[in-house]
Amino acid sequence: MKQLNFLLIFSFGLATVMFTLENTAPTTVHFLPGLSGTLPLAALLLLVGGIGATAAWVFAVWTGVVRKVEALQSQSEVAAQQVRIQELENDLQRYRATVDAQLGLLPAAGQTSADEAMTVSVS
Repeated sequence: MKQLNFLLIFSFGLATVMFTLENTAPTTVHFLPGLSGTLPLAALLLLVGGIGATAAWVFAVWTGVVRKVEALQSQSEVAAQQVRIQELENDLQRYRATVDAQLGLLPAAGQTSADEAMTVSVS
């Protein structure tokens, strides 16, 4: 992979040098009304390419910063959700203990009212 990267960088560098050597004609550039300058075409294109590359880099950095902020926010939301889940699990355990205690107070589920009546009349 390093060889491929080197080959691509070398090819673009060589193409840039060849383009610069072939395009040395002066070109007038008008920046604003009344403000103009003359530069060789190759220098002008390299300058504009550099400005474009810098703008792309700034955009990439800004996108990275935004993603980092969003990740931090989502981490805090996840932490809040984990706390809420723990609270709900504690509530569930408490409710289960309450239901188990109340089930212990009920008569056995296998007895019918006739069995209860016989038990009462025998005693």
